[in-house]
Amino acid sequence: MDDSPAVHQEMLTTSEEQSQPNPVGCNKYRRLLLVVFSLSIFSLALGLGVYSHLQKTADPWTSQWKSAAPPCLSPACVRASEHFSTAMDPFSRPCDYFLFACGTGGSSTSDKRHRVKGIHSEDFGELDKKREMRIRRETDVQGNSTGGLVKFPDRKDALLKTVREILEDPEEGVSMSAAERKAKKYFKTCMDAESPEKVGSKPFLELLQQLGGWAVSDGWNQTDFNTTLALLMSQYSTFPFFSVYVGSDPDEEQTASDRLYIQIDEPHFQFPIDWNSKTQKSKASTRYLRPFYMSCGQYLNLLGVPSNKVTQHCGLYISLSTTLALFTAPLRYRLSQKLLYNRITIQELQTLAPAINWHACLQATFQPLPISKSDLILVHNLPYIIQMSQTINKWQDQHGMMGFGSLNTYMIFNLLHTLIPALDSRFFQTMRNFSIATGDTQREMPRWLRCIQQTERGFDILLSHALRERHTQNEAEELIHDVYSSLKKKLTDLIWRDDRSSAFILRKIKSLNPRLSTKTNNLSHAELNRLYAEVVLSEEDFFSNYLQMLVLEQRSRIRLLSHGTQTDGLSITPFVSGNDIIIPVGMFVSPFFHSSYPRALNYATLGSLMAKDLLHLLLPDIHTRANNPESVSMCIWSHYVSVTKDPGRVGTFSLSLFEQQEVWVQYSALQVALDAYKMSLARHPEDSSLSGLSYIHLFLSSFTKVTCDADPYREFMPFEPSFLVTVLCSNSRFCPTPLTCVNKSQRYPPEMCQSRTLH
Repeated sequence: MDDSPAVHQEMLTTSEEQSQPNPVGCNKYRRLLLVVFSLSIFSLALGLGVYSHLQKTADPWTSQWKSAAPPCLSPACVRASEHFSTAMDPFSRPCDYFLFACGTGGSSTSDKRHRVKGIHSEDFGELDKKREMRIRRETDVQGNSTGGLVKFPDRKDALLKTVREILEDPEEGVSMSAAERKAKKYFKTCMDAESPEKVGSKPFLELLQQLGGWAVSDGWNQTDFNTTLALLMSQYSTFPFFSVYVGSDPDEEQTASDRLYIQIDEPHFQFPIDWNSKTQKSKASTRYLRPFYMSCGQYLNLLGVPSNKVTQHCGLYISLSTTLALFTAPLRYRLSQKLLYNRITIQELQTLAPAINWHACLQATFQPLPISKSDLILVHNLPYIIQMSQTINKWQDQHGMMGFGSLNTYMIFNLLHTLIPALDSRFFQTMRNFSIATGDTQREMPRWLRCIQQTERGFDILLSHALRERHTQNEAEELIHDVYSSLKKKLTDLIWRDDRSSAFILRKIKSLNPRLSTKTNNLSHAELNRLYAEVVLSEEDFFSNYLQMLVLEQRSRIRLLSHGTQTDGLSITPFVSGNDIIIPVGMFVSPFFHSSYPRALNYATLGSLMAKDLLHLLLPDIHTRANNPESVSMCIWSHYVSVTKDPGRVGTFSLSLFEQQEVWVQYSALQVALDAYKMSLARHPEDSSLSGLSYIHLFLSSFTKVTCDADPYREFMPFEPSFLVTVLCSNSRFCPTPLTCVNKSQRYPPEMCQSRTLH
């Protein structure tokens, strides 16, 4: 049946209405989609933000663990790569590493380290056998000294080698300062061994004539005792009866401008002196008097003195020398009796020791500085100074003209010893023979080393300037800043025994300012040239050059007294001056540091050594002020015993307080250096590497190598300090892989012995 048109129309209308969307429902749907889309965008942005933040705050080497950093190809890096091999890699053979890392790749473990308190040497029998086998394997692989792994040198040796390279570099035309040319000329004439041989003793005899002769010769003009003494002190750096130097008073509170004082002390005698602890008296060692007499006669023969005068003058010289030696005392006794740093005016000293014209002698020594009789000086072992004055008066009174002549001969002999390095080899060999007779078994110092030391005595400022100019750039300043900043964080992290200690130490650390070298090293080339303008050196006459070097050495003392600023010279040890910690430029030499090295190498080697130096300098008795040295060192010791012994015996061993402190210092230095490197990478994410190692891999390998080869504190450790890398890596996020040995049951917390400084 057909539908009616009306019904059909209604159905069409209804169908159309149903097919059209509902406006209200559609809007709700759109809003829902918008919300979902907005949440998705927000979540994505939040995720990217969190990821970006994590990337910025994460350890900068995290992404480098399994991939090598860009290689460093500079000449310095090529040389540095010779110091590394798999033998020093902490992660190649961990079972060997954390016991014997130093092996033949560094220094052998000393026997005394096997006899640590609480451990018997027989306990290490099996370990010794393994170590011996390992050393043999490495020797087979690495070969002898000509083909083996290159060791890090002693830091002092590295500095001296660098200075030698500076002094032997060919001249660079106008780019080299006139002062540097003079230093190189001095070194060159010193190295010329043939020149002194040609002239023999003639230069010294001519100098004696200028001084008025001496008592063993017929032409002596009997110059006044104090006149001769003042001349030797001021022009020839010779102090026969007492020594004179400039230094601070440790009992005086340090200020930003430390005051320095003239200091008077015992002289250096040419023969050994015995100390009797029962009688508390000194005496010249009688078994060495005959060799001393023989050397005296040989010197006189070399100077052409008639043989009939040798016995008389050598006898009087030895008699006066041994008499003066009776009044000396070793340092430990002078410390116990508080005989050091006695404040006294020059006038008061004149009253107590009138034989010496103190004002005239000191005025001549420090001219043109004004020296007043009311000036305070510091005297060490005043009883010696008083007895020395009385002895001089007795010899002048009792011996008459002979006594006066003996005093003159005594002074001239001291001058001769000062000038022996500038005379022909016969004099030096005579001195060397006497040293051997007194038991000196040290090898003879090579000529180049003696010449460097002499050059430094006169050209200390110039050499410090040259070291800074050539070897320390912005990287050095950054390393100092980072290490000290990390060290301050480390000390803040300590648990102090009381609030007073905490406040004192933290205030001290925060008030000090570490800086590279000293003010005098900021001199320009023009200022350096003016400083050495009066120095005129000969191309061939080393003797006259040596005399000029002595004058320069005296000027250094004058400059130190007037300006109160020490030059670090050939130093490798930081020191405190006022509110500054002076970091010597001599520390920043290869292979410990180079501006082109990967920063991982610089921070692991010099950074860790610097941290140890600073901790020893600033906190010599940290174990009395904080709890950390004991707790951390015992944690590390327990870890060490757990991998070398039956873990059940861990609690049966202990360390002395000294060992506890040293273990803490060594481990803290590793942590400080690592944290400092993290600071550096945060500023400069890019770095290079050596031998295909990642950043942290190179850092830990470098620390191991330098600790084994060149750490002076290593001998005071109860185990190889390189073992500390194992402890650090107990928290595996710091290391490419965990340092574990599958043959040992190592049970320790995942962040054992760690510090908040590293988190």
